Amino acid sequence: MNHAPSHQVMKGMGLAALASTMWGISGTVLQLISQNLAIPAPWMLSTRTIVTGVILLLISALRYGKRIFHVFHGWRSTVSVVSYAIFGLMANLLTFYYAIQRGNAAAATILQYLSPLFIVLGGIIFLHRRPFRSDLIAFGLALIGVILCITRGNLTKLAIPFDSVLWGIGSGISAAFYVVLPQKAAEDNPPLVVLGWGTMIAGILFNLLHPFWIQPPTITPTLVASVATVILFGTIGPFGLLMYATRFAPSDVVSIMDALQPIVTSILSVIFFHMVLTWAEILGIIIVIVAIYVLQDGRRRKLD
Repeated sequence: MNHAPSHQVMKGMGLAALASTMWGISGTVLQLISQNLAIPAPWMLSTRTIVTGVILLLISALRYGKRIFHVFHGWRSTVSVVSYAIFGLMANLLTFYYAIQRGNAAAATILQYLSPLFIVLGGIIFLHRRPFRSDLIAFGLALIGVILCITRGNLTKLAIPFDSVLWGIGSGISAAFYVVLPQKAAEDNPPLVVLGWGTMIAGILFNLLHPFWIQPPTITPTLVASVATVILFGTIGPFGLLMYATRFAPSDVVSIMDALQPIVTSILSVIFFHMVLTWAEILGIIIVIVAIYVLQDGRRRKLD
């Protein structure tokens, strides 16, 4: 049980809220990059991951020295970080980008936000874990919320392309892998190091598929500023803030602030992309957020 003073907990929640807000901003900027600037996914993914990986490993080396190579000392840890890079990071960045490019950032973010549900669903299907009643309630609520978001209340047709919905679901599933796969590597290594190597490996693999220097888009100040924003606000900044936030508040309290990400993305989409949110979409977003809270709170109470 966490006995941190209330002002410390509030500080932790504030840092987590800032991290979630930064992720919301990053998602909106990705829509600018993918749609307005029409930047191809292969170039963007290669550039984002390799630059971010280099920065994170430099920071890790300054902080931990030669300990950054400890992650490869055991085969279990090595498999963990490599699988995290491929099935977590690479898959999530790819699916999220295409979900935004084919649809919009608000819908993609709310679909990715379902990742805790996919983690629980994976445990039920593959590990034969018995679901809690709160799990079933959360699944039902999430289904209602997602249907409202992607149909805008008109159940006869989708408000976004069907392939965008599929990419978004893929983003939610890969986000679940993003959480589960690095756990073994993170047992004996700092999270920053695991993230750094995961991103670097993803960057190397993306560049093997499409080197960032091959057929680059026209480099403009807008593109440079946008990519820099995604790198800083999409990975480095929020991850550092979350690591710091857990020093002041318990992780379950910190995780509540994740709900700000889809809210921020939706608000920014209205402001900058003139997206019109219907009552059904607003209600759907609220229901999905409530569903994830029910899921997390129910599991916390059962497992405490």
